[in-house]
Amino acid sequence: ELRGFDAIFLGAVGHPDVAPGILEKNLLLEIRFQLDQYINLRPVKLYPGVETPLAGKGPEDVDFVVVRENTEGLYAGAGGFLKRGTKDEVAVQESINTRKGVERCIRYAFDYCQTRNKARKLTLCGKTNVLTYAFDLWERTFYEVAEEYPDIAADYAHVDALCMWLVKNPEWFDVIVTDNMFGDIITDLGAIIQGGMGIAAGANINPAGVSMFEPIGGSAPKYTGQQKIKPIATILAVQLILDTLGEKKAAMVFEAGVAKVLK
Repeated sequence: ELRGFDAIFLGAVGHPDVAPGILEKNLLLEIRFQLDQYINLRPVKLYPGVETPLAGKGPEDVDFVVVRENTEGLYAGAGGFLKRGTKDEVAVQESINTRKGVERCIRYAFDYCQTRNKARKLTLCGKTNVLTYAFDLWERTFYEVAEEYPDIAADYAHVDALCMWLVKNPEWFDVIVTDNMFGDIITDLGAIIQGGMGIAAGANINPAGVSMFEPIGGSAPKYTGQQKIKPIATILAVQLILDTLGEKKAAMVFEAGVAKVLK
């Protein structure tokens, strides 16, 4: 049924009666995988009037985008148990990285960096010194594709170093491309840098199909009725819908409205 729409607007989900992992696997991951939404796009932007925990940093310092591979890696679900529930139990979780999956994500990131047209700098986030097989593929592909984009400065950072630099020098970054697992982690770091989960919106994109847009946080039922939850992330998810569908003027109006209210 969802395949017939132009876009999907997903509200924040979660309830204490639902066990962890049920909604994540059977709703969010199922939609991403079934509709091949292979890009997770996460703008990280600090608006005037919003507090950041980063001392001495302001809106001019925090404005970058994370392009996360969204259908492979550790979240592909490959692996299993041996002798589960015994003292000899073994659990294996495999990171799946295909040339096709890696390359299409990297190409999207280069194209996005060109269109964004700000610092025109793309950073690959990986762990080539330890995860030598997976990120050898990522790094080789990244620099091969980079040759086709001479106008984009391409560089690399280990994920641990990048986490430090996002806190110390977020102004160094324009667009970051990374795998599924690292992307999941650094986008939450990005959310707190930009003011919290109530500000952060994201997109799950299939450039040739149906994409899904959402506030990245859960439903936070513990705050029900307390007037503590910001609607900004939900509103900015609509802005992402408009921008992705080519309604650039309407998207700018949405963002300008949000910026005015926050200021």
